[in-house]
Amino acid sequence: MRGVGYRNEEDDVGYHHVALATAKLEATHHFYTEAMGFELVKTVVGPTPEGGWAKHVFYRNPDVHDGGPGMIAFWDLHGDYPPVDGAMSRSVGLPEWVNHLAFHATDTDDLEARRKRWLDLGLEVLDVNHGFCRSVYTHDPNGTMVEWCCDLRELDDDDRAQAIEALFDPTPELEDPPTDVIGFAPDPSLQPDWVTG
Repeated sequence: MRGVGYRNEEDDVGYHHVALATAKLEATHHFYTEAMGFELVKTVVGPTPEGGWAKHVFYRNPDVHDGGPGMIAFWDLHGDYPPVDGAMSRSVGLPEWVNHLAFHATDTDDLEARRKRWLDLGLEVLDVNHGFCRSVYTHDPNGTMVEWCCDLRELDDDDRAQAIEALFDPTPELEDPPTDVIGFAPDPSLQPDWVTG
């Protein structure tokens, strides 16, 4: 996951991993390996401070070279914990598009290949041209919106000036929503068991 429209290796945030809870470890594993193309690189199993135990499962995008963006990890919790609702937005009463995971696609060809991969698994997909970037969206088995996003142009000084102006304006001018939006319905006949289970 990189900053939008501006990429400089020296300025990468350099996070190690993002960790989220899941109640559906097997389906989550299949989604991130089959639908996202990530590789499972590490599982840590150990006790938790509250007296239970957990699996901490790490995935890496093999298309990212060493030193690039970090990993995504999932907690499979066992013990006296409340039920896990892994939907990052809906679980806290927000629309699903608010909290989501956006991964970097290198260009539009890469983005289209990733969209095709999702469609080949029968997943519902939304393709949106935001003007400065283009994104495809689906949902992981936890109900979290997942995005592949590619930059369509470099963000420049005008973009940065507009950003700071809008940030502190209590009544900013609203932009028109994207009109280049394509929705692809799910195809249950293509969905593997981990999607339907």
